[in-house]
Amino acid sequence: MATEYWMQGPVDGIPALLQPVAHTLLQARAEINALMAGFPEDRLWEQPAGVASPGFHLQHLRGVLDRLFTYARGQLLSPQQLEALAAEGQPVADAATLLAAFDQQVDKALAQLSQTDPATLTDFRGVGRKQLPSTVQGLLFHAAEHTMRHTGQLLVTVRVLSS
Repeated sequence: MATEYWMQGPVDGIPALLQPVAHTLLQARAEINALMAGFPEDRLWEQPAGVASPGFHLQHLRGVLDRLFTYARGQLLSPQQLEALAAEGQPVADAATLLAAFDQQVDKALAQLSQTDPATLTDFRGVGRKQLPSTVQGLLFHAAEHTMRHTGQLLVTVRVLSS
């Protein structure tokens, strides 16, 4: 097994306080791409025992990063983001397209992390229409945690479908 990202040292260009977020996103991307290599396309939208399909997880992983990083910038979701959220779970793309979209979203997240001023980490950020209270740091770390949570769920679902 390759050395995990958190043990490879700092990610260039990412502020020290945000290294755990970058490490988590890079680790998730590596694990997901390795996991999905050779996965049967015809099983992408299957839901064994009623759990979320691999396709859903891939859509949601991209979407949640997009949404939480949008909130971290202090912005509301666009109509396009709300449409994408409503479409999560719909079999609209193949695995390669979903993986490419997730990889691109990780790249966008890393770029945003590199531009995040650590002095803003405790700044208030409202979440959703109700503007529930969070902070820049809270949103970025939750994005990483949520990404890894779905990575684990995807791993189990893919293994069940591949057995």
